[in-house]
Amino acid sequence: MIMNMVVAGLLLLAPNPGGGGGGSDVQVRGGQDGNTARISLKNSQIIISGNGRGGRSDGYRLKRPCWYEPAQNASDMLDFQQRSTRVDPGAPQTRHEALEPFVEKLGEEGRWWTVAHDASDPNGVSCQMAMDTYVFVPPGTTPPAGITMAELVDIARAALTVPEPKVEINPDAKSYVNLPTWVWLGDVGETTRSVTATLPGIMSATVTANLGNIEIDSGTTGERADVVETGCGVSGKPYAKGEKFTCGVNYRRASIDQPRGVYVLEVTSVWDIGVEGVGGDVAPFVYEPVQVGATRDIPVGEVQSTVRKTG
Repeated sequence: MIMNMVVAGLLLLAPNPGGGGGGSDVQVRGGQDGNTARISLKNSQIIISGNGRGGRSDGYRLKRPCWYEPAQNASDMLDFQQRSTRVDPGAPQTRHEALEPFVEKLGEEGRWWTVAHDASDPNGVSCQMAMDTYVFVPPGTTPPAGITMAELVDIARAALTVPEPKVEINPDAKSYVNLPTWVWLGDVGETTRSVTATLPGIMSATVTANLGNIEIDSGTTGERADVVETGCGVSGKPYAKGEKFTCGVNYRRASIDQPRGVYVLEVTSVWDIGVEGVGGDVAPFVYEPVQVGATRDIPVGEVQSTVRKTG
């Protein structure tokens, strides 16, 4: 049985099947404000946890921005609706009529499923509005558009963020032609970050990001600069006196003719993605690495020498 019901202008959704209380509008945010995406679960019971939140999002979006989640059995749902349903005098249906579909399911085995969506997705609301608000499902079955393990993994992936790179260089203020410019990431912190998405009492999945390497863009052409990445490791190589230069840029021409008189160096941190907590017959999940970049202005000068003839 499916039904689409709006009562007194309010969409009433069932609470957690475990009876955890709280409101019917549960929101979880991850990522950051700005131009990058962040997931915002609306009317969902999914819990997002882990240390992979609060950093920089790469803008990943869910493959499907709305879905059904299991809610309550027939008796508990009716009790919830009786306590929650309010009908204005001008509404097209009476309170009795609004509750009738839930009364009809009393005594039947099964569970109601309710609709949820990602409010950060431009298509999230319209996706939910095209679905029925409530679906009654027999035991051991999942309705069409019911949440799957693959979608729970995708939610964890969308909530995953990584630290924004902090680019360190040496020389720090100004470099010179043919003087190695060492490059590394400062304040890296934990090089493993993870997010777990949990539908309480039903299923859980964890997506993990491991810092794999950095990629360096000199901000100019190969004729003007050589990028050296033979010994960068996962986060670059900090300058150390007497050490071999193995990670950074060797500029071969001054930047005086460039816009603002600088080269714009970009360093991208590359985080490899893995999925944990998924077994059985579920197909393996493959995600592209998370790549997040940051830039530094590099003014490059040229040492002038004057040769004087004597004698």
